This record gives sequence, C-alpha cells and structure tokens, in this order.
Amino acid sequence: MVPDMDWLFAPFGVTFVERALWAGLLVSGICALAGTWVVLRGMAFLGDAMSHGMLPGVAAASLLEGSLFLGAAVSSVAMALGVTALSRSPRLTQDTGIGLLFVGMLATGVILVSHSQSFAVDLTAFLFGDVLAVRPGDLAVLAAALGAAALVAAAGHRAFVALAFDPRKARTLGLRPRAAHALMLGLLTLAITASFHVVGTLLVFGLLIAPAAAVVLWARSVPLVMAGAALLGALSTVVGLVISWHLSTAAGATIAATAVALFFLSALAAGLRDRRPGFAS
Repeated sequence: MVPDMDWLFAPFGVTFVERALWAGLLVSGICALAGTWVVLRGMAFLGDAMSHGMLPGVAAASLLEGSLFLGAAVSSVAMALGVTALSRSPRLTQDTGIGLLFVGMLATGVILVSHSQSFAVDLTAFLFGDVLAVRPGDLAVLAAALGAAALVAAAGHRAFVALAFDPRKARTLGLRPRAAHALMLGLLTLAITASFHVVGTLLVFGLLIAPAAAVVLWARSVPLVMAGAALLGALSTVVGLVISWHLSTAAGATIAATAVALFFLSALAAGLRDRRPGFAS
C-alpha cells in the first residue's frame, strides 16, 4: 500500500507557501556561502551584532515608506564600516567595539521604530520575519543576492581560506588580509540583509550558522561545507514549512528551530562516531 503523501505536498500547493519555499531555498544558499566563513572564523558575535544593527535602517525605511531591503543594507554597511574602524584602535578589543556599536545601533533603531503607529507589528516582523508574506519581487531580489554572494565567495575564496586558517601567511602571500576581511564582512552583510525578511534578525543564525556548523563536523573541505550547509538549509526550510502548516506555528521560527535541531542531531552523530574504537579523525 502506497502511503498518502498529501500531508507533505499539500502546503506547497498554496501560492504564498510556495513563494516562502523558494525564498527559503534562496536564503539557504546565501547563508551557506557566508555562514561557512562565520563558523570557520568564529565570527558569531559579530554576525549577531550586525543583524541587530540593521534595525535603524529598517525603521527609517518603514517610516519613510521605502525599501526595507535597502534600509537594512545601508544600516548593515554602516555597522560593518564602524566595526572595521574600531577594530584598528590599539586600545580597544574588537569585542568591545562590536558590543558598543551593537547597543548603539539597536537603541537608535528602537527609538526610530517607537515613532511608528504600527510599532508592535513592525518590530515583530523585523525580529521574527514574515516568510509567508514574501512577494514575487522579493524573490527576484533574493535571486540577485544569491548571484552576488556567489561572485564574492568565488573571488575571495583563496584569501578567505588563508585568513581563516593563517592570517599571517595571508599577509606573507600578499593576499591583503584587511581587504579580505572587509570583503568577508560584505558577504556577511549581504547574507543577513537577505535573510532577515525570511526568519527575522533574532533567528537569522538558524540558517546562517546552524547548517554550516552541522556540516563542518563531517566535511573536510570548504566547498563541501558550503554545499552541505545549503542542502541542510533547504531541508530545514521544507520541514519547517510543513510543520508550520500542520501545527499553525510561526513559519520563520519553525524553520530556524528545525535548522538548530538538525545541528544537534549532527553533533550527536559526530560524538558517537568519535567514540568508536579505532576511529581516527
């Protein structure tokens, strides 16, 4: 007897869920390209600060009835430039500079949003995303963002590898580590800006970090980590949307929670693998 698969495919017969699926798949690809380097370089705190640093730009765009994507991009670029400038100070650690910018940008954003009559709605959508409200134009923007992220990742791959594993060697090889770091920040900015509309800023790490962290426990090369992260992100999107449809849960949060759950499953499996007698990493 063939099992009834309507429960799996039925949600995607609805137009707005189908668009949400495509948005999640595109964002999974973008986040895989950027998230791999975030995981390999231990930049999670920086990514968190940059995701919350988008709030002033999004708030201003909302008040001016402009493009939220453009507002988020401008704010993220400003945050990245600020981090780069403060990191050059010999008297401040990078974490200190990031923390100060994080609080300052977040506070500015909340002040701006508080002037909006739809304060609660705007802030909720910003923090938790609204993937089911994705429009065809948003998909075009995400597709362009994926193309741009792929170009940046390909152009900077050699410098990114050297920067992640041996910054001093990168300087010796003439790969300009500061320029490579700035380019990597640009890639991270692009990923966060593209992702916040789908899963929101609080949950953006569900797709940015969890898939890459899950795959890095198994893969031995950067391209494999990226490919595996994209596949896990896509799986998280499909499973998250199906669960959200049947249990009436928040779609973006369910996608992010699924990605994190897959990470813990991967970590558990890797732990069991490492305990096997005779296993050599």
